[in-house]
Amino acid sequence: MIACLRLFTALCLAALLAACASSPSSSLGDLPRTADASIEQLLEQATTAGNPEKAALLRLSAADLAYRQGNADQSAQILQLVPVESLKPGQQVFASTLAAELAMTRNQPKAALTALSHPSLQRLDELPDEQQVRTGTVRARALEADGQTLAAARQRIAIAPMLEGDAASKNHEAIWALIASLPTDQLQPITNDELGGWMSLAVAVKTAGTLELQQAAIDQWRAQHPEHPAALQLPLALTQLKQLASQPVSKIALLLPQEGPLASVAKALREGFMAAHYQAQQAGQKPPAIEFYDSSRLTSLDDFYRKAQADGVQLVVGPLEKPLVKQLSARPQLPITTLALNYSEGDQGPAQLFQFGLAAEDEAREVSRRARADGLHRAAVLVPKGEWGDRVLKAFSQDWQGNGGTIIGIERVDQPVQLAQQIADLFQLRQSEGRAKSLQSTLGSQVAAQPSRRQDIEFIFLASTPQQAQQIKPTLNFQYAGDVPVYATSHVYSASGDQNQYNDMNGIRFCDTPWLLNINDPLRQQVTAQWPQANGSLGRLYAMGVDAYRLAPRLGQLKALPDSTIEGQSGNLSMSPTQRIQRQLPWAQFVNGQVQRLPDTQR
Repeated sequence: MIACLRLFTALCLAALLAACASSPSSSLGDLPRTADASIEQLLEQATTAGNPEKAALLRLSAADLAYRQGNADQSAQILQLVPVESLKPGQQVFASTLAAELAMTRNQPKAALTALSHPSLQRLDELPDEQQVRTGTVRARALEADGQTLAAARQRIAIAPMLEGDAASKNHEAIWALIASLPTDQLQPITNDELGGWMSLAVAVKTAGTLELQQAAIDQWRAQHPEHPAALQLPLALTQLKQLASQPVSKIALLLPQEGPLASVAKALREGFMAAHYQAQQAGQKPPAIEFYDSSRLTSLDDFYRKAQADGVQLVVGPLEKPLVKQLSARPQLPITTLALNYSEGDQGPAQLFQFGLAAEDEAREVSRRARADGLHRAAVLVPKGEWGDRVLKAFSQDWQGNGGTIIGIERVDQPVQLAQQIADLFQLRQSEGRAKSLQSTLGSQVAAQPSRRQDIEFIFLASTPQQAQQIKPTLNFQYAGDVPVYATSHVYSASGDQNQYNDMNGIRFCDTPWLLNINDPLRQQVTAQWPQANGSLGRLYAMGVDAYRLAPRLGQLKALPDSTIEGQSGNLSMSPTQRIQRQLPWAQFVNGQVQRLPDTQR
């Protein structure tokens, strides 16, 4: 009997050992745990460990600890010491995930996705939820940064059931932000799964024009999808939309200078703003009351906001002066939502501050976008000397090179007498002349040779005044570069109607406001009949005033729906993550002394 019992016990023990040997945890390997030791202690233990597997695990723990402590460089150096291919699959997943996280600290999403393509990732679903969430999160971040928005949303949906509390809420909001950022033509739900539900919600919201229609669309969607996560917990942005619809703006403060150097600019803005207000009245709408405040007499922003609150103001449009906007952007919060009509230098201000202006940087990025859409890759740059030219160049360079474009050469224009030499240098014409002279010297006789320019410049980005452009385009023709396309900001266009001036700029393509390019717009015709100066370059300020009025009640909508746009008079308007209004502009070209609209391209 005892012998039988011993045999039975031995068999059970053998079975247990066999089960352990084939269990997922043993075949996947132990994952690094939160270390009690310091990085230095872990590395010391790894050095003295007799077992290579234990040494690798200790180094992996040290690399992870360095990453968690914010030392990405040290983490990467330690990770290089880990023989990843000799690790067990679960440990390889851990190492690949850490490598992806480190790649994202360097803003290298493609490298992160490459790290996450390791064969061991096929066994990710066998690992604990914590690891699945960590890997899924960095994959979602990398996909989003790589422009794979829908795939990023799908990844976040996959990890959602494993999250709870604050992490679940943040992931929920991130899913909506991704889906809402997609253009409507990419939101075509073909399935009834969770992703399809998110997409149909976005379509419902985006295709409803007003806040009231959006609320009706959201309510209808929730009734059709009662068990969807977004129906159970409406994204915060849509909750805010609901609040906006229930609290329409009834009084706006217009804060502009009536005296000083900016008074004429403010006058055009104010007249455009009020023209849009009167148009809304004529259309039978119930526009908000407008209260005027003079920023040129302002002694304290705090005093202004106290008075505005006492007057019942719900939204401030202004100020225009850059120093005042800078003060607002430095504050932790504002007592009233404010649409400033200029930009601060910093990237982010308080949550209640929005910024809107006719930024030359917007136009530089628009040139970059248009040239890419036209299939161009290699640019030369002509900008004025000085701070303004530097800002425009920086904006163009960041967008152009950030999207894979190349800048061949840069010239800063200043004195007209130097222009011919600068363009010759840009196109390397002197080298061509030098080669001709060398050949002539070698042969000992005259050589008929026309200078040839470099051929790797596909277009010129030009930011200049009309007077400079009048000199630049003929000089390009004279310097054998007249066939190189020129893409310019609106600053080349005076809107004066001077055909002789336009002839000197023949062929230049430029972006500008719809106000100046769409001369048949009914509101523009009304305004220019009363204020003829709005036909010229001042028209851009009238357009900005019109758009400031139309933007004011829709700031929350643009913030809640990142891909939303408003077709404005100063451009196609959208909002950046830093709550700055960005403009995309239509295009035109000087052709035989006339301004000719160019077809729009896919944005």
